[in-house]
Amino acid sequence: MSQNNSGGRAGIGFCGILTIIFVVLKALGYITWSWWWVFAPLWIPAAFVAVLALVGIIIQLVEFIAERKKRNDR
Repeated sequence: MSQNNSGGRAGIGFCGILTIIFVVLKALGYITWSWWWVFAPLWIPAAFVAVLALVGIIIQLVEFIAERKKRNDR
């Protein structure tokens, strides 16, 4: 029999487990945080990646404009 082992890891991960723990604690009344903070382990990493992508796009735009301006000055 052949086994298909792609080597990839599947699973919830640290942020997923942390979110589940926070949801259970909130549902049981052990924490009184806002739901925004309960789901923070999901949206904070996504927001961080989005900010990094935005910074990268801005850097590329600035370099593109500077290169275009240099070509037009010749």
